[in-house]
Amino acid sequence: MPLKKIPLPPGFDKNDTASQAEGRWIDGDNVRFQYGSPEKIGGWEQINSSILVGAARDIHSWFDLTGRRYVVIGTDKVLYILFDEVFYDITPLSTALTGCTYTSTTGSATVTINKASHGLSVGDLINFTSVTTPGPTTTSFTSANFTTNSFEVKTVPTANTFTITMPVTETGTGVTTGGSLITNPYVIVGPLTSTLGYGWGAGTWGLDTWGTSRTVSNTTIEAGNWSLDNFGELLIATIKDGQTFSWAPTAGTGVNTRATIIAGNPTATVLTRVSDRDRHLIHFGTETTIGSPSTQDPMFIRFSDQEDIEVYEPTSTNTAGTFRLDNGSRIVAAVKGKDYILVLTDEAAYTMQFVGPPFTFSIRQVGSNCGCVGQHAAVFVDGAVYWMGDSGNFFVFDGTVKTLPSTVEDFVFTTTGDSLGLNFTNGETVFAGHNSLFTEINWFYPQASSTEIDRVVTYNYELKTWTTGSLARTTYEDAHVLEYPSATKYISTLTPNTPIVNGISNGGSYVFAHEVGVNEVINLTSTNTTNVTIPAFIRSGDFDLDIEGDGEFFIKIRRFIPDFKYIEGNTKVTLFFKAYPADSTTAQGQTTVGPFTVSSTTDKIDTRARGRLASIKIENDALNDNWRYGIFRVDIQPDGRGGSAPQT
Repeated sequence: MPLKKIPLPPGFDKNDTASQAEGRWIDGDNVRFQYGSPEKIGGWEQINSSILVGAARDIHSWFDLTGRRYVVIGTDKVLYILFDEVFYDITPLSTALTGCTYTSTTGSATVTINKASHGLSVGDLINFTSVTTPGPTTTSFTSANFTTNSFEVKTVPTANTFTITMPVTETGTGVTTGGSLITNPYVIVGPLTSTLGYGWGAGTWGLDTWGTSRTVSNTTIEAGNWSLDNFGELLIATIKDGQTFSWAPTAGTGVNTRATIIAGNPTATVLTRVSDRDRHLIHFGTETTIGSPSTQDPMFIRFSDQEDIEVYEPTSTNTAGTFRLDNGSRIVAAVKGKDYILVLTDEAAYTMQFVGPPFTFSIRQVGSNCGCVGQHAAVFVDGAVYWMGDSGNFFVFDGTVKTLPSTVEDFVFTTTGDSLGLNFTNGETVFAGHNSLFTEINWFYPQASSTEIDRVVTYNYELKTWTTGSLARTTYEDAHVLEYPSATKYISTLTPNTPIVNGISNGGSYVFAHEVGVNEVINLTSTNTTNVTIPAFIRSGDFDLDIEGDGEFFIKIRRFIPDFKYIEGNTKVTLFFKAYPADSTTAQGQTTVGPFTVSSTTDKIDTRARGRLASIKIENDALNDNWRYGIFRVDIQPDGRGGSAPQT
């Protein structure tokens, strides 16, 4: 028979079986589609040698009035500004604890800080100022040992004591209760991941028996989070269910200044957004009484006076105001559109538009049964808002709310077979990022077996296709202020270095510039880098002979002719043959032929294999490999109706 083309349209089909997905791609990793053809995604490079403390939860970039570029990143521990390729710690500080003393023991790096009713918890970050130490015989610790770096609270033995780990051990005789220190706690952002609340008093009435701790839970203690925005060139930063801070960009040493509380603002807010056109600061899921966190209503909205982010009490002469949404139990996300803000609850969608006095804003429900899974799971792209739902769907609002058709939703949302699905408990960590370079929307999410982001699902809104992969990014910012898309990757075993925190234990985050080169580049120092391979693969569904019987005949493939738009380095091609659709492993009867190494000079590959069904896999596994697939041609012919197993 003549050579047969194997045309495969763009996108993954993960809702069907491999046999149902005949003529389509069914799986892959680190690939995208360009001009309808699959290719390995671009590489990424750490933007400098900094490793941030904790897991990043939001990222935002802007220009000031002089054209200087700023990127702000909020982690579960620290708030950072990236300016002129340097990260600065601008985390707000809580009320200082004065009159602290310390206790040390010879030969130990553990120091106990003594302060009545300190209010600190394990994992909190602190620094010290105004440190005096006893004489050199008593202690070897110097003032610089306390003030050079920050510290993590290691234990809290009592309400009046907490311990830290010093950078050196005590070589003096030890201090019983001496010295003088001022402790400056960092503001608390929240836990690293979301967890279910257990224990006595957790959850709703009647959840368990009276007087016992809860063994089941319907209460989620959500991960710490930030919402970041700009009021002009002023940074607005809100801790989820906490306070709102501002930071003004200044040149030179002023970058080292910390964010501070904005006077007059609510003290407990889910998130904030700036309505840019009309210059209002809006609090979503906030207090009905300003300054009283106990009055926080997750469906209540409060907005400032126009041009004044410190005034919120409505009067006859200002534009401040409030209203409450009625469909849902909590506001989850708010996304700025072209001339509106789309507000998403756990049940519905609303548009909020500026209309001027006397009402200031109008609000209109535009969708129901379309709840959003997390605060950062929605993104505005080219006139429409896209989001990941909390009930197994994707949605889009382009004037009306519609379900976004998906060929991967079963894989993303459902835990069946080898699909681990979405960890809905940690849905708050889901992050939607737009990559305008390739018309892609990425949703980074944690699988059911993970408490941290470890998967991505991607929608190409130009091709209207879907892909999935293992790319794990906790935040993602499109190329605009910076030349390339920027993203963060959290690793629990990393040791942060910006700032250096003595005794830190919860890992750190890389910050990468994406679509740079073809490898992962880690900057160990400013002059020392290491390159890491980015493995990629794509696999097709099953195909058979397009003749009478539709799978009745066995097929024999004698050779195939590879077709790549480009190959840098090598790729590998593997053919899979099976007698029946269920033969998905070697033990079940699947036969693997290859992998065959293909380079830019490879004309053909000879094979000797037969089966009722065949599929193809393309992959790379070495540094500097890069490729884009075209259309393979195979020498394929019928090989009779007989036989029960593939042969090679």
